[in-house]
Amino acid sequence: MKRKISWAAALTAAASLAATVYVLPGAASAAAPQPTRPAAPTLAWKPCDGGYQCATAGVPLDYSDPRGAQISIAVISHLATGPGPALGWLFFNGGGPNPQVSSMSQVYPQLPAPWRERYNVITFDPRGLGYSTEIRCFPTEAGENKLLGGLPAFPVGKTQVTAYDRAYATLDAQCARDGGPLLDHDSTADIARDMNLLREAVGDPVLNYYGASYGTLLGAVYANLFPATTGRMVLDGNLNPVAWSDGDSHVPAFARLGDAQAMEAAMNAFLNLCGKATTKACAFSAGTPAATTTKWHTLLRLASKHPISLGSQQGTFTYADVVESVSVGSVGQWQSDAVLLQQLWTAAKAGASPAASPASPSSGPSLDVAADREQQLAIMCADSPNPRDPAAYASAAALTTLAPTQVWATLGCADWPAAAAQDRYTGPWNRPTASTILLLANTGDPYTTYQDSVALSHELARARLLTVDGYGHTTGSNPSTCAIDDAVAYTLTGALPAPGTVCPQNGTPFP
Repeated sequence: MKRKISWAAALTAAASLAATVYVLPGAASAAAPQPTRPAAPTLAWKPCDGGYQCATAGVPLDYSDPRGAQISIAVISHLATGPGPALGWLFFNGGGPNPQVSSMSQVYPQLPAPWRERYNVITFDPRGLGYSTEIRCFPTEAGENKLLGGLPAFPVGKTQVTAYDRAYATLDAQCARDGGPLLDHDSTADIARDMNLLREAVGDPVLNYYGASYGTLLGAVYANLFPATTGRMVLDGNLNPVAWSDGDSHVPAFARLGDAQAMEAAMNAFLNLCGKATTKACAFSAGTPAATTTKWHTLLRLASKHPISLGSQQGTFTYADVVESVSVGSVGQWQSDAVLLQQLWTAAKAGASPAASPASPSSGPSLDVAADREQQLAIMCADSPNPRDPAAYASAAALTTLAPTQVWATLGCADWPAAAAQDRYTGPWNRPTASTILLLANTGDPYTTYQDSVALSHELARARLLTVDGYGHTTGSNPSTCAIDDAVAYTLTGALPAPGTVCPQNGTPFP
């Protein structure tokens, strides 16, 4: 199903990991003094992609040896469109961790107009990803897809759990053998150092920055590695860096962050608001919140007995597919998701589904664990402690109905090479920055919880939290004109919203 791309949804398009997934930092040793200071790269800009300019930057593979081997960072930018002089450069990262360069032409036109008019907008593919020097554990994408592409969104039952464990153990062994030296220097701290060199390369004295989801972690790490050059920084949909980078290694990273509770709360909000709406506004409504909630749980029970077929066009939905069918992170999709749920309900009640084992791989729209999965894992496993025992993931997943995908997202860290964590940054997080950092947070964010943003506002030495009373992951993907206007004003003038500001979200989920 095609989704409308908003100015942050396009950035966070991983989504990934729901989401997501959504959703990672770096090490005490990462803050160690460097023997020599690496020189800023020279950016030889060339026109690209119709109106943009691209360049490649050379940066150290290992910042403890800045004169040693170099890797390449792909950069793309668009010059300010306004008539007057630009305020400087505005870096952005929309999350993932994902490539950023390839989505620039989709994202840039939807950024707030004042940013495009007053700033040169710039982004880059983090090391290991996209057009930058890649982490590559398989000689071809087809090889990785053969291993991971047939896996469902999350495993259900002992057979699928065993298949998941074996697939990721194979991936980890392949990466340990063929991942190369970048595997040991692919943390967010390394990426933040790359971003600092790019700041120097464009000649800005401070880093002005917008980061969403994972991009908030990158921003927080940068702010504490380079506090004196932290400029006007907006972090939207914030990760709790303490829980992520230095939490209990016996619990999967996203389980530590409270994703299960946040997902449950978001789904309950979806069902309650749907139940209060007419079927014209929410096709899945059963007339009341209670009846709609009961209908949802009945649908899950039906899907657990056998997959639900919606025909050749939409495919067959397993239990995992039904759980994943509501995009709780994007309120703008809730109406269309309700239509899909109603179609599944009608088909399930009609008994039109083919008989099949609940443990069979899905032929429907399961999470596409496509090639390049190892590139995300390289950053996540470097940044965050995770259980080394695969059984811990099954145990954590058993505690949640709606967030198992996030729990399983870091299974690949169970056998990941331990040396990958050597550059991890674990704090401190309260180094006094040159500017106050503006944090945006939705109260109903299902992936990076509101409590995460509150925690970050206390961890950072200088931060102002702007709350949006609404649902979904990030303000950029679930707009609040009030919050966006305050964020724009801050980046243009430095003026912060008043302490305790609460903004409404635009519109309602089921108008």
